[in-house]
Amino acid sequence: MSPAAVMAIETKDLWRVYPCRSGAAGEGVPALRGIEMKVKTGQFVVLRGRSGSGKTTLLNILAGLDSPTSGSVSVLGHNLAEMSEQDLTIWRREQIGLVFQSFGLLATLSAYENVELLLRIQGSDPQQSHQRTMEVLEMVGLTRWRDHRPYELSGGQQQRVAIARALANNARLILADEPTGELDSRTGHEILSFLRNLVDTTHITLLMASHDPLVDKYAQHVLTLEDGMLTAPEKKK
Repeated sequence: MSPAAVMAIETKDLWRVYPCRSGAAGEGVPALRGIEMKVKTGQFVVLRGRSGSGKTTLLNILAGLDSPTSGSVSVLGHNLAEMSEQDLTIWRREQIGLVFQSFGLLATLSAYENVELLLRIQGSDPQQSHQRTMEVLEMVGLTRWRDHRPYELSGGQQQRVAIARALANNARLILADEPTGELDSRTGHEILSFLRNLVDTTHITLLMASHDPLVDKYAQHVLTLEDGMLTAPEKKK
């Protein structure tokens, strides 16, 4: 089966229930309640919802960073329940890109080093790592700033470095958690426009959790989480 024929994300009756602090048997706090979701390859999909609605929990499960209480999760054709922790680590490193609200950059490293470090951890050939790092920095328009450290960059530039890092491994799926949360509206528009263009030109799949109304202009589909339950998707033109 070709990658294009595989549903990028598919969940069935997905539940995540956290134990109560009291530890009482049979009790728990449901963060996700029976999520049924499908995301096709090459789409820009936004997951909307208030704080506490379950967005981050869902992203963590899709990234293999957390496990569901019940239900099934398939990402890029892989049943995550059948994968060991080691398999999940390798799979994330090779096929998934993660982007966070707080950027997650190492303050002592330059933009180039923040991106290249991921490839070095993968064990990539140094020459290939250099070439790929320069490619993704050019993609996000930061070649001139490759030697700058995070504190020397604007918020938008820092997020672009984070996106470049997520792209460095030729990821097929990017999971982004509130990537515009710490940006002003103008910079947020710039980042969202870049991401939409990235999806359109490279056919990568992007699932973004956000409560920012700006995202509606750029997403192809909008899903809404309310109290851990998913409403019908809103189709965009």
